[in-house]
Amino acid sequence: MPRIKTVRHAASAAGIVVSGRHAPLPRKAVEAAAARVLAAEGRPARLSITFLGARRMQALNEAWKGAARPTDVLAFALAEPSGDLLGDIYICPWVAAREARALGIPLRRELLRLVVHGVLHVLGYDHPEGAGRLTSSMWRRQERYLRGLR
Repeated sequence: MPRIKTVRHAASAAGIVVSGRHAPLPRKAVEAAAARVLAAEGRPARLSITFLGARRMQALNEAWKGAARPTDVLAFALAEPSGDLLGDIYICPWVAAREARALGIPLRRELLRLVVHGVLHVLGYDHPEGAGRLTSSMWRRQERYLRGLR
């Protein structure tokens, strides 16, 4: 059963659930990365972060984005009347491993990037597709948070 970690910060209280058979990172590292972003942004949210295999990610990506291939991360947000956010983040380590190899970086680094990326999407940040993605304000924000993680 997934463990719920409650994180309290001056401006936010977050419940973070990490699940999935395919989680190649310790849950504490995932929770810490998500909690860091929520605390720094001062936004309360309850997050579910699920690691899943390529087939399941492909099915989700096809259903929600119309793309019949697995993707690295999908994030969905729902605002509650209280202003709190509920967020579901899905991460595919198989795609992340391919991306990490192509970039020449450790898999752990890429997975943490995807956690931060997913949380930022839940909080309402977005980026353009294509080349503009890497120079967007969201990407710069993501990389700033990533630098503070180990």
